Amino acid sequence: MTISDFDIWYRTRYNRTSSALTTTAFVISDLFGAMLSFGSGFFFVNLYDITAINFKSFVTYWPYLPAFVIIFQIFNLYPGVSLAPSEELRRFSVGSLIAHGFIIFSRYIEDQEFDAISIAFIISLLVSSILFLLCRRFMKYILDKTRLGGIPAVVFGCGETGRLLVDRLLLNKSIGYIPVLILDDDPETGDNYRDIPVLRDIMAGPEIVRRYNIKMAIVAMPKLDNRELAKLLNNSVSAFRYNVLIPSFFSITNIWMSIRDFDGILGFVTSHKLMMPWNLGIKRFIDLSAVIVGGMLLSPLFLLIAILVKLSSPGPVLYGHRRLGINGKPFTAYKFRSMVTDAGEQLEKLLESDSEIRREWEQNHKLRSDPRITKIGGFLRRTSMDEFPQIINILKGEMSLVGPRPIVDDEVAKYGEDYSRIFSIKPGLTGLWQVSGRSDTDYAERVSYDTYYLQSWSVWLDIWVLLKTFEVVIKGKGAY
Repeated sequence: MTISDFDIWYRTRYNRTSSALTTTAFVISDLFGAMLSFGSGFFFVNLYDITAINFKSFVTYWPYLPAFVIIFQIFNLYPGVSLAPSEELRRFSVGSLIAHGFIIFSRYIEDQEFDAISIAFIISLLVSSILFLLCRRFMKYILDKTRLGGIPAVVFGCGETGRLLVDRLLLNKSIGYIPVLILDDDPETGDNYRDIPVLRDIMAGPEIVRRYNIKMAIVAMPKLDNRELAKLLNNSVSAFRYNVLIPSFFSITNIWMSIRDFDGILGFVTSHKLMMPWNLGIKRFIDLSAVIVGGMLLSPLFLLIAILVKLSSPGPVLYGHRRLGINGKPFTAYKFRSMVTDAGEQLEKLLESDSEIRREWEQNHKLRSDPRITKIGGFLRRTSMDEFPQIINILKGEMSLVGPRPIVDDEVAKYGEDYSRIFSIKPGLTGLWQVSGRSDTDYAERVSYDTYYLQSWSVWLDIWVLLKTFEVVIKGKGAY
């Protein structure tokens, strides 16, 4: 494709190149989220004591709203594109803590008392992070459906890395960048990839910026040697106001990676945070606190499930299965029984009689249409309620709330050389792969998600996975 052809293609589809519209939309959604959190705090205080506070009076505190926008801007939440979900949660949480703290402190200085309104703002703080995330997600949905969101970006490279990048940007619109042009000088490259034009001139950057004022460039050409890369960056990529360089070491997927200067030589610094005793202690504290409190609150539900399992078919309520835990140490993982008691014998007969079923079992160690599952078992599996008894394993220290999926011996080979690294931590009741596709993901994707979790762990990532788990369970996405 020539630049004249691209000119016609581009101008018929895009008429803006800045992030101003996206930023404005996010400011509106954040202001709405702040007012919702205010209203929630006042509502709950009013619900407890109708005379303590006037529920509708929360609207009089709108002058505090600009403080949220200013703080969120300081935390780089505008335009808020290409942020990891856990990092977005962290920034909203810390920013909201500062803003609410400012409100409570300023009211105390003015009134010299800690009253019902201050309690309302504390409640507002507790629910605000989730409301900010929900409001922003809804705004992203609106921008996507109206095709008003997204920032145009030029991708350098149409090789394997470049195509993978374009695939991700098109699949996950919430990243925030729209690939509008691919630059690659390989003569074998076609005129387009997934309907994105390909221009065979990697030095066309300055001309593209001059004509269309596109501000973002993403370089996805990891096979270039240092001299070629320096030439590309100096003569073409430098024309763009913002640019991102995709590295060649995909095995290092750490969102907390930082840069160190070794007297003019830059080094990428990463760490295995779950090898640090302090972090392991924090993770264990969260596990025990959540399981003890959650277990007490959900105990009536557990009792009801146990009764239904017992009534649905003969056999025990709980089912124990050998799984591999941290460093390959075997343990018995508990579940509510969701199959008939002779499930093992029935499986052998199925695998012998049906090659398609055998192939599916060998690939996933699960069957999409499994005749061994009881009626109540099907519901428990779709909602993942069958895994509730694994809180016993968490209390025993064999599992964690969040971590890689516990596997059986036959699955070790599928993880290859990644097995020992991934299972250097406790397996989890839920995890990144479960909330990103659950049973629909293959082993390569599971390894990728588990590696990302291992290298990018933080308290915020665990909290985000737990919040995402509720959404996935309610939708029943990918479960069988």
